[in-house]
Amino acid sequence: MTEKREKYRAGVIGCSGVGTRHAMGLVGLPNVELVAGSDLIQNTLNSFKEKFSEYSNRISGYTNYQEMLLQENLDIVTVATSDHRHTDPVINAAEIGVKGIFCEKPLATRLIDADRMIEAVNKNQVILSIDHTRRWLPLWVHTKELVLGGKIGDIHYIIGTLGGSRAMLFRNGTHLIDMICYFANSKPAWVSAELEKGFENYDEYDGDGGHSPNTEPSAHGYIHFENGVRGFYVGGPKTTPSRFSLEIVGTSGYININDQEAKIYKNNDITPISTPKWDVIGIEAGVQNLVKMVDQGGEPVSSGNEALKTVEIIIGFLESQRHHNTKINLARVRRRMPG
Repeated sequence: MTEKREKYRAGVIGCSGVGTRHAMGLVGLPNVELVAGSDLIQNTLNSFKEKFSEYSNRISGYTNYQEMLLQENLDIVTVATSDHRHTDPVINAAEIGVKGIFCEKPLATRLIDADRMIEAVNKNQVILSIDHTRRWLPLWVHTKELVLGGKIGDIHYIIGTLGGSRAMLFRNGTHLIDMICYFANSKPAWVSAELEKGFENYDEYDGDGGHSPNTEPSAHGYIHFENGVRGFYVGGPKTTPSRFSLEIVGTSGYININDQEAKIYKNNDITPISTPKWDVIGIEAGVQNLVKMVDQGGEPVSSGNEALKTVEIIIGFLESQRHHNTKINLARVRRRMPG
């Protein structure tokens, strides 16, 4: 039986930017104590400790996250490292005996790494939640509820559009693909794609962790889901205006949604979708949802297996480009570990 503590001990790996958002979610909970942070840069670590000193004067700092895991007896770990540096922290945290891990997206930049991560959390019975943030934004969640309730009938296809300099496959592309999967509500079966001009030979991740747009392609792609829903991924090019939106088309209407608003188009009427009021939204809500699952049980709304769909699709896009933009059966590119 899982031991329950008066307060769960939590630590953050990666203490700048998004890592501070993770910490804000943690310090807002009465049953969690933020006890440690780890970052390669000492000044970043010092700023992190100072920022959260009002919540705890006992935050230990580490420039080596493995040392933090070994010394702090943590229950909850959050991972906010660069896009291509999630694998080892998640696996090491799972093997050291934590109860829950909240990790930034993408799950991984290689399928073999994603498989290793999922194998580690399953083997050690650790809850893993991935930060595909819109799964904790009330407008997107409520719109999904309306779609599941049949508001626009059966879904036929979804068009996702992404623009701006961060329209990179592994950076913001992972968010858009996740939302296409979220509303398709099915497993992706096959894909085809064309990468941005200049990236014709980009057949594996070669980015810098999501910092420079020049290190990753944008893409246009097609996703066929097992339930028959079609997904159209319109990503970039990166010189287009910043944009993140979905058009969800059903048998009796369609919905347009972006981060600011959503509208239902049905029977010649246009109906705005109101945003429910949540006390906590976004990344902080995702962190708090993980803590709730550790404490009370339940299934993540953004599990490792859900996030794996996005990795499979992205790798499928790269494979499609490599094979002259042909159809790629995702079963052929999956490298699932046994068990």
